[in-house]
Amino acid sequence: MLLNETAKETDMVKRKEIRIYSEPAGGWGALKATGEALALQGVAVSGAKTLLRMNQPEGFDCPGCAWPDPKHTSSFEFCENGAKAVAWEATANRCTPDFFAAHSVSELTAWDDYDLEMAGRLTHPMAYDDATDRYRPIEWEDAFAMIARHLNGLDSPDQADFYTSGRASNEAAFLYQVFVREFGTNNFPDCSNMCHEATSVGLPESIGVGKGTVLLEDFEHADAIFIFGQNPGTNSPRMMSDLHSASRRGAKIVSFNPFRERALERFASPQNPVEMATLGSTQISSFLYQVRVGGDVAVLKGMMKAIVEADDAALAANLPRVLDIDFIDAHTHGIDALLEDLRNTSWDAIVPQSGLTRADIENAANIYMQAKNVILVYGMGLTQHHRGTETVQQIANLALLRGNIGRPGAGVCPVRGHSNVQGNRTVGITEKPSPQLIDGIERAFGFRPPVSHGHDVIAAIDSMMHGDAKVFVALGGNFAAAVPDWVRVQAAMRKLDLTVHIATKLNRSHLVHGKDALILPCLGRTEIDIQADGPQSITVEDSMSMVHASGGRNQPASPHLKSEPAIVAGIARATLGPDSHVRWEHLVESYDRIRDAIEIVYPIFERYNERIREPGGFHLTSTARERVWMTPTGRANFLVFEGLDEDPSHDDPDTLRLTTMRSHDQYNTTLYSHSDRYRGVFGQRDVVFMNAREWQKRNVHPGERVDIIAVSKDGIERVIRGFKAVEYELPDGCCGAYYPEANPLVPLHAFDAKSRTPSYKSVPVKVVRSAAVKDTQRAAVEGDQHAYQ
Repeated sequence: MLLNETAKETDMVKRKEIRIYSEPAGGWGALKATGEALALQGVAVSGAKTLLRMNQPEGFDCPGCAWPDPKHTSSFEFCENGAKAVAWEATANRCTPDFFAAHSVSELTAWDDYDLEMAGRLTHPMAYDDATDRYRPIEWEDAFAMIARHLNGLDSPDQADFYTSGRASNEAAFLYQVFVREFGTNNFPDCSNMCHEATSVGLPESIGVGKGTVLLEDFEHADAIFIFGQNPGTNSPRMMSDLHSASRRGAKIVSFNPFRERALERFASPQNPVEMATLGSTQISSFLYQVRVGGDVAVLKGMMKAIVEADDAALAANLPRVLDIDFIDAHTHGIDALLEDLRNTSWDAIVPQSGLTRADIENAANIYMQAKNVILVYGMGLTQHHRGTETVQQIANLALLRGNIGRPGAGVCPVRGHSNVQGNRTVGITEKPSPQLIDGIERAFGFRPPVSHGHDVIAAIDSMMHGDAKVFVALGGNFAAAVPDWVRVQAAMRKLDLTVHIATKLNRSHLVHGKDALILPCLGRTEIDIQADGPQSITVEDSMSMVHASGGRNQPASPHLKSEPAIVAGIARATLGPDSHVRWEHLVESYDRIRDAIEIVYPIFERYNERIREPGGFHLTSTARERVWMTPTGRANFLVFEGLDEDPSHDDPDTLRLTTMRSHDQYNTTLYSHSDRYRGVFGQRDVVFMNAREWQKRNVHPGERVDIIAVSKDGIERVIRGFKAVEYELPDGCCGAYYPEANPLVPLHAFDAKSRTPSYKSVPVKVVRSAAVKDTQRAAVEGDQHAYQ
């Protein structure tokens, strides 16, 4: 029996129901959920003490999302999901060699993902033994030697892929990319490829930088905040404090999302004693528009069209212009082509594509026009489409029309996921090395890395599918669950010669193993990292380019753990041998030395070690924020989106657009429970959401079981079976399901041509009653209350 098995069964079985959750986001519900999460992991007392050190000047950075903290000073601010991330890492459960001796890989493969991670913290390096179908303990040096043997035995370094999760520190990610480039390849598939790559590709073409242009304090000065395709209450809950404050001081917040997410409606701040004492809450969105899946471009172009029409009318009436003509003339390029496209795009095309009325779109545009300073926030609801890169560029277009970049209270704000996904990219985790990176590595270490582009996620999968890839190394993450079309991808991964996973807890990817396989346990963010020169701190970069230090305070879960930098250095030393250009052990003895090397490669990190010791850390300058445009034109560029279709259109009225999303008790592929209280789903995840009209068309009653079938022209059947029908108010023609459960429906060929981001947010599907469900079973499910909101 696993620790807390009884609590687990309560969550998974006794609470298996669909019911309306009427409370606001946050509030007492969040505090209760935090306490339950700590108790479930057996750390009710110690976990609470750990939370007091999170996001503090001498503490550790939240291992959850990348939303910034107020200057990272002593504010005692953490959110429900951040607390769950800490409880998940600081758990009392342990996944020891005895656990692996008791359970074969074949048996564990049948376990639920939640059960796998509930096994607890990994305690020893483990190697797969084919004879017993079990992982067995292995010494660290033997593990490093195994990796070196496989890597050095390849016909080409390009037969290996090196994946990175966004939770890795700057120091670990930097060493990782230096090692891999000295090894001889640029194969760096990473989690950014599957989420915000459209930002990294799209914004540089528009404004010259692949990051946002706002700081946290800008939210204090914004007159209006527009949120597109982002659910902050679940995906970046600390953002709710800033939205809560903005709403209470009178800023207009306009949200666009297929779901009426609870946190976009109402939020009760646990830091607000009046709201907590009175059971009150604050309205967050002034307007919440349920846009069709794939309708965001239509909304954005509709808003811009309304703005242009208002400007034309003002010009004709000799009134002040609506467009910021001074800014446009001084700083931008391409306005004429954009204006022509907007004037040629009809409202008759915009309205049905958006799923909104013309009045709705014009109202949003009027709020935008009346506000002096506007922040445009967006998430993966925009990026994970066939034309996600171009969609992101329409956000930039909208900002540029009224000069909403480069002044206080205004800007573009992409909300990234993992706590250091942006930092990983900044310090070199990219398959497309820039000349500056190549030169910087040569300057710092004396060798010239390869310059040809390597594998992103799609290319790495393709290499596996064709049998070209032989070795897969993952610095964190859960690649086998996160990828699209994972039934086919996992089959290809099992043919690899070696899989290596650096991790804190057991997950699905560790069971999708190569002929040889290693699980290498590492320290977590909350734990003390002691190297030769004493306790070490790592650094991370948040969504707003603030870089700050993080130092764990908990005792390690096992004396056999190594830090991520130490593991990377150990692999590099074993693989590259004594002739390596890098003094790996020397760097790991003191992470200050790693940061000194980062500063040599990237001069933007000037005085790195000095500045991270200042309260709040430091900001990596965004040139666009300074209205310096690092584009080929030397200006910010208006870029035209031809047409309105974010995804390939279809004419079949029975075909729906499926969007995948997280539950509230989930962070990326990590499940904290099987519940999603804000949507009224408890103890289950095999559900599909759709409105009553769409269920009636299919003669399906809520509570019945359905099959979801991907619509694709490649002849491959992609289907997930036996999902429960849940009635939920979504736009017509749309449905939603949780990932990673719905990822098998996403074809490998369905990705953005520019950023190569998989189209998780718009999958054409058909939903039919499961063949196994008979009409006579209907009565058994009619007792379910419907989450109709």
